[in-house]
Amino acid sequence: MMTGEQWKEVEAKYYMQVVRRMPMVLERAEGTYVYDTEGNGYLDFTAGWAVLNIGHSHPEVTAAIQEQAGMILQMSNLFYTIPQLKLAQILIDNSCMDRVFFCNSGAEANEGVCKLARKYGKLHLNGAYEIITANNSFHGRTMGMMAATGQAHYQDNWKPLMPGFVNVDYNDIDAIKQATNENTCAVLLEPLQGEGGVNVPDPDYFPQVRAWCDEHNLLLIADEVQTGMGRLGTLFGYEQFNFEPDAMSMAKGLGAGAPL
Repeated sequence: MMTGEQWKEVEAKYYMQVVRRMPMVLERAEGTYVYDTEGNGYLDFTAGWAVLNIGHSHPEVTAAIQEQAGMILQMSNLFYTIPQLKLAQILIDNSCMDRVFFCNSGAEANEGVCKLARKYGKLHLNGAYEIITANNSFHGRTMGMMAATGQAHYQDNWKPLMPGFVNVDYNDIDAIKQATNENTCAVLLEPLQGEGGVNVPDPDYFPQVRAWCDEHNLLLIADEVQTGMGRLGTLFGYEQFNFEPDAMSMAKGLGAGAPL
């Protein structure tokens, strides 16, 4: 059996060096603990960056994956598949949404809601295409979502960024008002900023954003990739802040570690 140091040598030889890893080599996990190749246990405070809302190797999740892998593991949207329709019904019946579209990841979900916003702008706002997002946000690492993510260290190495996103301060309704113009079609915000520092908005922030969007016929989109699936105490984060979005993106805890 290979040691942790030997696995690190494999990583150094074959893997593109784009992340700074922790020193241990993890081999298995259960509940809130992970275990390395030397048998040491560690309490996991990252949960896969908000992915594992019910812990590692949850027996019901494991059983569901095993059962489904023996039936249909993947299928194109050209066909009806029962698990997809069951999940769609659960999400719609327990949210303020009317329809659901499934893709693979959080970044792809955010790309989807931004495409939805641009189509809305084209149809209803004379071609408006700009989306207001917040500084210290995180919406993904695709070329589009790096422009949406208001953090310079995610953006600087890949400039020029994709146009169409305006970053303003979070929890500042005046900043959104000042950034709104004839090209604005939507506002995209996390109900509570996670990666940017666990930033909690004032109680009146989202109701004010909702009112501003209604006044100017803008879409209000909630990025629920990290706040959804019970992480804030309710199924969706928007329920904690007294507003309803026009669209929302979900991922991470929705798949409990597996892509949809």
